[in-house]
Amino acid sequence: MFTRLRTRLTVLYVALFGAVLLLVSMSVYGAINQAAQRQVRAELTASGTVFDRVWSLRSERLREGANLLSKDFGFREAVATHDAPTIDSELENLKARFGIDSAFIVGEDGRFTGHDAQALGADGPGLQKALDNAEDPSGVVILGGRPYQIMASPVLSPDMIGWLVFAVKLDRDEMSALEKLSAIPLSAAVAHRGPKGWQIEDRTGAADKSKLSGFIDRASAKKLGAPQEIDDGAGAALALVKPLPTLTKTQPAALVLRYPLALALAPYQLMLAMVALAGVVGLGVVAWGSWALARGITRPISALDEAAHRLERGEEAHVDIETNDEIGRLAGSFNTMATEIRDRERRITHLALHDGETGLPNRLALERVVEAQSDLPRGQVYVAALGIHRFDHLRGAIGYQLAAEAMRMIGARLAELAPMSGVARVCSDVLGFVFIAPDPAAAADDAARLMAALEQPLNVGGDAIDVTLHLGLAPIEKGAGTGPAIEQANIALDQARGAKRKVAFFDAEAYGDPAANLALMSGMLRGLEDGAIDLFYQPKFDMRLRKVTGVEALSRWKHPARGMLPPDLFIPMAEETGHIRTLTEWVFKRAIAVQAQLAEAGHAVDMSVNVSGRTLGEPDFADFALAEARRAAGGLTIEITETAVIENPDLALKMINRFVEAGIKISIDDFGTGLSSLAYLKQIRGQELKIDKSLVEGVTDSQRDALIVRSTIDLAHSLGLKVTAEGVETNECFALLSGMGCDVAQGYLIARPMPLKDLLSFLADEDRNRAYG
Repeated sequence: MFTRLRTRLTVLYVALFGAVLLLVSMSVYGAINQAAQRQVRAELTASGTVFDRVWSLRSERLREGANLLSKDFGFREAVATHDAPTIDSELENLKARFGIDSAFIVGEDGRFTGHDAQALGADGPGLQKALDNAEDPSGVVILGGRPYQIMASPVLSPDMIGWLVFAVKLDRDEMSALEKLSAIPLSAAVAHRGPKGWQIEDRTGAADKSKLSGFIDRASAKKLGAPQEIDDGAGAALALVKPLPTLTKTQPAALVLRYPLALALAPYQLMLAMVALAGVVGLGVVAWGSWALARGITRPISALDEAAHRLERGEEAHVDIETNDEIGRLAGSFNTMATEIRDRERRITHLALHDGETGLPNRLALERVVEAQSDLPRGQVYVAALGIHRFDHLRGAIGYQLAAEAMRMIGARLAELAPMSGVARVCSDVLGFVFIAPDPAAAADDAARLMAALEQPLNVGGDAIDVTLHLGLAPIEKGAGTGPAIEQANIALDQARGAKRKVAFFDAEAYGDPAANLALMSGMLRGLEDGAIDLFYQPKFDMRLRKVTGVEALSRWKHPARGMLPPDLFIPMAEETGHIRTLTEWVFKRAIAVQAQLAEAGHAVDMSVNVSGRTLGEPDFADFALAEARRAAGGLTIEITETAVIENPDLALKMINRFVEAGIKISIDDFGTGLSSLAYLKQIRGQELKIDKSLVEGVTDSQRDALIVRSTIDLAHSLGLKVTAEGVETNECFALLSGMGCDVAQGYLIARPMPLKDLLSFLADEDRNRAYG
């Protein structure tokens, strides 16, 4: 509801103070109300007691006067003789003497005699009867519809001849006189019960009279002698009901004393108003004080919040400490934290932009430099990748620490030669930097001069070492981003190393399209499933038996979009991407199945399958190959290269031994290329040695090549190996190899690689197995 702490604190304090103030006010009001009620109850009780005393005294006085007059001989004689003037005269004298409202004689026949006889005569018979039956001829009686207090005395002459009756009206004037006797301005009224309930002579409304009538009934029934609270329509009041003695039991009467509670609380109104005013003023003071206190508390908190947001945005954040309380200590802790965060961010930024081993800027720092220079025209800004030749060997010779020191020294030397180039270590053996040249020729010249200066001997660990460097250059393309230029510079460095050149520019055509090649690999698996990749078979001709005794299974891929793909394209890529294992297993299964088909067609030939060095380095491949070899319908040969053994000799030789022991022949493929090692040739338990076509093609033209081939054939035979010559394409070459003692010929002269259908036709043609050469 309230989003600000300052507002919540203010509302909380004001609410708490208001609640306490309300509780105190209610307590004060309750105490005053109780005190006022006690006072009113006491006054009502006292007024009732006074009324009882007044009633008693007047009754005695009336009784005394009535007895005195009723025993007067002359008066009795006047009553007996019905001497009206004498009676009236005596009654008037007595009324004036005692201050009574009415005096009259009630005869035996119920008739009234006296001045008041005419007004009250209608009630004569009933009154005469009531007096005759009453034990005490006094009390309240209703005459003319109004209550009177009467006192009667019998007139005897000598027998009963009538009743002398003195009557006092219990009207408003009489009640006012009674009210004046009270210390409080109470209201007094006499109620008498009639046919329609209690009748009260005052200004009370009909509905309120009904409530008052019910109250009198309850008070009379329960004989309540203490004042009770009543709501008679004019407000809450305290009322005391005092039953009055009546001449008859059929017409009860009661005195009702009432006093409104509002009048009882009137003397305290000023005090209550002062309490209320003090409460309102106090509430305002508390509200102002709470707001000031909350502002004092929340202002430093708001400052901390604002500083935290500045810190979040990476801006300078500091909070002034004004107090020594908890908030002040919190502000101090925040300032310390902000300082540590800034220091840590500086360290993190430095680590993010520098190489931890050499302290040189890293690739991210170089990317920022490239981005800053990317707005210059194309061809003027170049990214250069400087690499140390055979850095792995150098590091192995002098150790990691000194090799890193050598990189740092080259970077420092480069930074001195080109201060604005932004030298950075891109990877372990490559430094990247940026330089500006007007055109590629100028860039090449500048690079050559830098290389000459950088290749000066380095003093590393007290020893001078020589380094050979290569440099790759790539222009920054405007809007292409920082990554491509750095990547192209690294590729240019690889191209320089591959071409054994000092400096090379990025050659996009030579690099090709890696994305397309990657997509090619993702399509290779689909090609194995849908038949786009299939095996072609190249026959191997036995020169001694003068017939084809084996075939080599070669993978061919007819791509739906790119046509027939050469194996030299997708097989190396399969090795690099890890798909070669899947391809090799498929070739194994397919070649063995085709061998079975050839056997069923009556052609018993050995099946040769190529296995790459990466696959040969996987231990579980031997289990797969041996399981498949059990299904072979003839001889099975696995062709491997020496490099496959060199990569992991222990594991490769162990697997080769397992193949040989299982009856699988081993053929050493592409002998004469790369680093042919006689040591590995001695260790490999092979049955066949295949001379690479690069040597075979020159035997007819070069005496040197012919000598090498003859020496190789003799060496292989001395080791117990059968020799196969690859790339035999002419009769002259075939005849010369045959004369050298070569065992098997394979090449276009015999047959090109062909699909299974053509191979079946080729093997069925006996004329093909003719004498070559």
